[in-house]
Amino acid sequence: MAPSVEDFTVGRAQSAPMDVVYQFFATPCRSFVAGDCPGHEQYLTSTVAAASTTDVMVLVIDARRGLLAHTRTHAYLASILGVRRVVLAVNKMDLAGFDETVFERICSTWSVFVEQLGFDEVVTIPLSARCGDNVHGRSTRMPWYEGPTLQGYLESTHIERHALGNFVLPVQLANYTTSAFCSVSGTVARGCIRPGDEVRVMLSGKCAHVSEIITFDGIREQARAGDAITLALDRQIEVSRGDVLTMSSSPVETTDHFNATIIWMHDEAGLAGRNYDLKLGGQSTSACITTIKHRVDANTLAREPSRELALNDVAICNIATSRPLAFIPYDQSATLGGFILIDYFSRKTVAAGLFHYGLRRGKNLRHQPFCVTRESRERLNGHRGRVIWFTGLSGSGKSTIANALEKKLHSQGKRTYILDGDNIRQGINKDLGFTEPDRVENIRRVAEVARLMMDAGLVVISAFISPFRKERSLAQQLVGTENFLEVYIKTPLAVCEQRDPKGLYRKARSGQIPNMTGVNSPYEEPQRPDFVIETTELSVDECVNILVGALNY
Repeated sequence: MAPSVEDFTVGRAQSAPMDVVYQFFATPCRSFVAGDCPGHEQYLTSTVAAASTTDVMVLVIDARRGLLAHTRTHAYLASILGVRRVVLAVNKMDLAGFDETVFERICSTWSVFVEQLGFDEVVTIPLSARCGDNVHGRSTRMPWYEGPTLQGYLESTHIERHALGNFVLPVQLANYTTSAFCSVSGTVARGCIRPGDEVRVMLSGKCAHVSEIITFDGIREQARAGDAITLALDRQIEVSRGDVLTMSSSPVETTDHFNATIIWMHDEAGLAGRNYDLKLGGQSTSACITTIKHRVDANTLAREPSRELALNDVAICNIATSRPLAFIPYDQSATLGGFILIDYFSRKTVAAGLFHYGLRRGKNLRHQPFCVTRESRERLNGHRGRVIWFTGLSGSGKSTIANALEKKLHSQGKRTYILDGDNIRQGINKDLGFTEPDRVENIRRVAEVARLMMDAGLVVISAFISPFRKERSLAQQLVGTENFLEVYIKTPLAVCEQRDPKGLYRKARSGQIPNMTGVNSPYEEPQRPDFVIETTELSVDECVNILVGALNY
């Protein structure tokens, strides 16, 4: 049982990234699944994946090097991911001369750090994996050590298998074989269920009684956490994949605003205000980080302010979702407390997260309906509300064309308004700078304002550089694709610099402006805009005529 890499975990094998290698083995006393994870920082994703399904984590360190930063990081991650038992295996004691003082020095440093993490059980074992000392048999070369061997500890430690609490079942499949039959399938996340119990579909509130519990092995009289089951219900109720079943008398909490720990696992920074896909059990919705409260230095456990999340950052954040989710705090249920964030464009998993509690604000807010609707306002105006979103480099001609377009529409009796970057930044967004997080928040606020003005029946003309595709996509989602017209004012950078109406490019080239789009900050060209306007080939009037024709008023 000699590990070949720095850290490995012992636990339950589930789906894992390619950097986790699972080894299955058994001793006369117990069967094991060892999740073998690289110890280096760039493989933190693998550590998170393995630790989330682990009963005991074994951290293997080199006695000559002592505790390293990434070992502390792994211990911290294990503590927040619910691992309750950890073994610090001080390996290569043979190369340290089997010196007791070396081991005691490591134990002293380790105990000070690990005391803050709240593990139920912490064991430190000196060993030489190469020679077998204290791995499966007691070492004769370290008579000063009187604790368990590694194998002895793993064979004897007590593991709690069943999650306590009331019954919870995330629905994986709903089956309506006949008009009188309804069944749901999934794996019990918590508690137990018996025939005759009344269950409730969270969110919808529909209830039914359990007629039978069906498993691969046949009919059961009871099912517990971890059992894969099908529940036959006594009547048809509306239920589908992603719903959550609970006991009717003990529903779980639902909200659309959470406090959570986020472990960022992607090279591209995580930003407040940017939208991601969130998956929680079978539930899926869009979500955004509303506030990054602080990041945690996993080496010192110190709290540090942060405006964005970098690779391997661990941070406490507030998260808002587009619809309410049924959840249980992670320390009570990993299934309904652990989630992932997925990038809209690349579809890569960018973060793992742990819900702690719902924010009261999410429960108290309700959409307030009004008697005068958008349709009523549009009838009064005589035209639809729309959002025309101009994007392009500074100096490309966005504001010039936006002004000319509004003048043309106004002359036709249309109700319009221009949202311009400079004007907005002197008012509602005057607290924002030009860093990437501030630019994301700038566009988010503008998109929300544009949506409200469109709801008033106005033709909203937005003229912003809006350099990032994700934020333009967010604006489109908020407004609605059918109401959103993306216009790319495509002007070469050299032409924009030649025009340079505000002198910004000149200042950026001389180092006076640190985040100038096109110079020292990127501009991501639209991939599928509704219109591409090349100002070097068309006059302002020609551009306006094209857009007026597209509006079809």
